[in-house]
Amino acid sequence: MLNFLKKLLSADRGADSTNWQPLERTPAEQTAHSQWVHQRVYLNWMGPFFKAYHFRKAGVTDRGFRVQLADECGRYGALFFFDPSIGPGNFRHLFDFIRDRVLALGYNLSTSDRRVLHHPRYTETIEKHFLKPQPKDCTVTGRCNQRFGTVTVDLVSINGQPGFIRFFSNPYQDNIFTVAKSFDELMDAVFNLPPADAEVQARIKEYAKA
Repeated sequence: MLNFLKKLLSADRGADSTNWQPLERTPAEQTAHSQWVHQRVYLNWMGPFFKAYHFRKAGVTDRGFRVQLADECGRYGALFFFDPSIGPGNFRHLFDFIRDRVLALGYNLSTSDRRVLHHPRYTETIEKHFLKPQPKDCTVTGRCNQRFGTVTVDLVSINGQPGFIRFFSNPYQDNIFTVAKSFDELMDAVFNLPPADAEVQARIKEYAKA
């Protein structure tokens, strides 16, 4: 059983994997991201997107960042739309930072991929982080703790310009797993961070360019 769980939780995604290429950051990009995290630049957007998500759920009109809810065939999530005030560079760092936050919740990074689709009038680029919970037994129930299920983070760009970050959880339905925590709880664990102070706000322009 344990070997089966490890295989299930570490296997690659579906049959379309040949359409994807590995997503790799250059050493310079990795260094910049580490500095971006160290300087807490993410505080400029995590809390505001969290607030915008709950306003959207409540049907309240908000002039902040644009968020769209998603519920597709058992997958629950949200789309966080790019705003010019963020800058492409910060948005890419935010995409990778969301991955980092999920990893800290007891997840493994299954794959990081990139795919470019050429349409008649535009080019669509999708960068994807696909994460699976670490196979650990729940001592109370004896079932494998699936936490929030699998988690997917996508960055979708059109003609090289960022469009939105898509954030999804997809619970396992098999009874060998514990009941998954809700997407609201995942949002709280990942996005609910304090507001940025003046020093952190001043860092936005430093990383805004791609």
